[in-house]
Amino acid sequence: MPSKQGSPTVRRLRLGQELRLLRERRNLTGSKAANELGWSPSKISRIEAAKTMPSTEDIKAMAKLYSADGGKIDELFGLLRDADQRGWWEDYEDALPEEYTRFLGLEAEATFQRNWEPQIVPGLLQTEDYAREVILAVRGIALITHSGVRSRVEARLDRQRLVMHRADPCGMRFVLDEPALMRRFGEPSVMREQMEHLLELSLLPHVSVQVLPMDALHPVNTGAFIHLKFAEFDDVVYLEQLYTAHFVEDLERVAGYETAFEHIRSQALDEDESRVLIQRKAMMWRG
Repeated sequence: MPSKQGSPTVRRLRLGQELRLLRERRNLTGSKAANELGWSPSKISRIEAAKTMPSTEDIKAMAKLYSADGGKIDELFGLLRDADQRGWWEDYEDALPEEYTRFLGLEAEATFQRNWEPQIVPGLLQTEDYAREVILAVRGIALITHSGVRSRVEARLDRQRLVMHRADPCGMRFVLDEPALMRRFGEPSVMREQMEHLLELSLLPHVSVQVLPMDALHPVNTGAFIHLKFAEFDDVVYLEQLYTAHFVEDLERVAGYETAFEHIRSQALDEDESRVLIQRKAMMWRG
């Protein structure tokens, strides 16, 4: 389960969602509500999409227009207070893409995640040295300073500490394509340590690691994706691309990604067989 305070990113999204539902229950369009409040329609849209934080006075005005009762108003102000907190990921805003910091904010309150990775070991499962080599590899196509590399590595390690090892971790299901275990980053010793680390993490009670072997039927041809589930918010899928990333929030498409993941997982080795394969890769990297 998520922490008691929760993620400010999720609180911002929930606040916008609650305000939109209140408006719709009053049969008001965004333009009509904006006209009644003397605002621009874009202000309503940005607040509901969590792109603009409403002020206390904004909440009061919207709650009055939407005839919200006292309990709902208290809930809105509680969400506003939590949404105004800083998340740990905001310390790295200068070094990380905006979409990725939003993802970190969502992940902080996820109750379950599915992660398909065909190219590299997923970030949550990386060693410090492997993570550094992965980030350094990007410098061939993008300008990243030495301090930027350090910040990204630190952010990755903080993410692991606060997501993988928190007191109430979410369930995590990873499926890796076998080539992800064979693509070299750094010296063989880096890869060997990474394989051994992967084995250790696969034994955690909330973690499942499976490998799709090279000779398996690959039922879905898709790039990496992460499917996040929440207790009080609709599921989201995160897709990372070369220079950007985006979120899939349409419920039908999100369900499609969940189905795709389970199809891939059905063709992967089970957890014990996957550990045997990972152990073989670790021995291979010993040379």
